[in-house]
Amino acid sequence: MVILLGNQKGGAGKSTLCLLLAYYLSTIKKAKVTVLDMDYQASVSGKFEKAKILENEPIYEVIASDLKYYPALLELLTQNSQEFVLIDLPGKMDDDLLIPIIRSAELIICPFNYDEFSVDSTVLFSLVCKEINKLSPIVYVPNRIKATVKYETKEEVDKVLARFGMVSPNISDRIDFQRVGTVHIPAALIPVFMPALDFIFNAHMSKGGSP
Repeated sequence: MVILLGNQKGGAGKSTLCLLLAYYLSTIKKAKVTVLDMDYQASVSGKFEKAKILENEPIYEVIASDLKYYPALLELLTQNSQEFVLIDLPGKMDDDLLIPIIRSAELIICPFNYDEFSVDSTVLFSLVCKEINKLSPIVYVPNRIKATVKYETKEEVDKVLARFGMVSPNISDRIDFQRVGTVHIPAALIPVFMPALDFIFNAHMSKGGSP
């Protein structure tokens, strides 16, 4: 299953969410996972290489790649029907090389924050994705949410995003997110992110979920 994690807005926590999902699928669901780090900042692959230097046994594979190599990588990675391929997209949507990547997605996960700029970027990202790939479901993850968010704002934004896809439970902001790596996840974060990832898994990744 090819899963994209993307949003044009920087700071939405896309790469961290990618790490959490990779950990969740490989450790909790015992699935084979490969992460394609296609973000220009390469933060996921950077953490992966750092963990290898410290001689930590990897729990999933991370491949840093340029967008142009995607078709060849997809051909290889999708030979195993049981494998989850997670793609950390770049923050910009103005590259035509993104078209085959979005077209191949079976699920699109979009982290966002409840602020005007994040919501505008999220809607624009959704419009582009739906134009290229009408079939792939989109799940929006309210990510690193502070307790100060007004209920009215949340309700209004969720209603807008529900036109494009489903909104998962919130992931609250915690300082421990800065310590998330490709091998170790702080135990205190498990109850913080599990409701959102269980929601996504049950809706779209498990055999009992939606196609």
